[in-house]
Amino acid sequence: MSKYKIAWLPGDGIGVEVCEATRICLDKLQLDAEYLYGDIGWKFWCNEGNPLPDRTIEILKNTDCAFFGAITSKPKDLSIKELNPELKNSGLTYFSPVLQIRQMFDLYTLFRPCEAFKNNPLNYKEQIDISIFAENTEGMYLGIEYPSVPEKMLSLPGMEKLQKDTAIAIRGISRYKSERIIKAAFEYAKKNSIKKVTVVTKANVLRITCGLFLEVAKEISKEYPDIELESVTIDAICMWLIKDPLAFNLIITTNMFGDILSDLCAQLIGGLGFARSGSIGSNYAFFEPSHGSAPKYAGLYKANPIGAILASKMMLDWLGETEKANLLFQAIQAVITEGKVKTFDMKGTDSTLDMAKAISEKL
Repeated sequence: MSKYKIAWLPGDGIGVEVCEATRICLDKLQLDAEYLYGDIGWKFWCNEGNPLPDRTIEILKNTDCAFFGAITSKPKDLSIKELNPELKNSGLTYFSPVLQIRQMFDLYTLFRPCEAFKNNPLNYKEQIDISIFAENTEGMYLGIEYPSVPEKMLSLPGMEKLQKDTAIAIRGISRYKSERIIKAAFEYAKKNSIKKVTVVTKANVLRITCGLFLEVAKEISKEYPDIELESVTIDAICMWLIKDPLAFNLIITTNMFGDILSDLCAQLIGGLGFARSGSIGSNYAFFEPSHGSAPKYAGLYKANPIGAILASKMMLDWLGETEKANLLFQAIQAVITEGKVKTFDMKGTDSTLDMAKAISEKL
């Protein structure tokens, strides 16, 4: 019997290819795991009206963690248009299966390390090492949206500013969920000897929701007198990350701001091909590369798999397989330093699997 059970969710687009590449490295490491393949993504939305079938949820419930490639998402009109004809008039609405998994399993910590590899010519600066913590289950990603203002809401204070046909989304920030993500960020800073935490909000405009998040950050920072708390607005930090990225080590924010900043930071270390992500809860975790499904590259094996392989390194760390995680990281660094194997985003011509095999050989 295998030591670990891992839900393996390639998805679609380049997700399938980078997952294939990742398995080459995990198999070389001889990770004692059983991989349970799960159906997820656009094909299952089109054919079944559900991008996250119940059978996949059952796999998630019976595994230690999940590894995910990427899925395609499209706007409302296109999502309905591409449904099988017999499903088009059934009142179905597309939802993000990734957001549903995060909420279903309470994966409240979105953790995205952005670390520059030495000798990577795509680095903005070689010393960049920024970790982003974002709350993962509420904020703008609650999934509560209306195509027009509900009748019962029209009498609420402030709603008189809106036309009745205004589309609205609800942003929810709770004290409890703010406390636990901010606490997780400070604990990570303490464990890794990080001396400054930067909380990112727009509290000067979103005074209630961002105001609560900032207030909680200030309260919790008092428990960590050796760690400085810095407060920066979302627009200002975008400028400062370009001007002086070495001024930041750990950023804590809400989910939509976290998505924005993690893409910006990914570009500072060479692009999304080097970016990885973990959605982590108290009892379960979900690991993935940060990039999307890139449908135009699907089947071409052009995508850089390093982000996905780094996501598997995060998974190994989370499982407690620290030695294997460190070996994998060193192998990736060795291939980048050598500079012989490069995917198209690295100005090379090597394939997704060429890169995976090169890393595997270093192992």
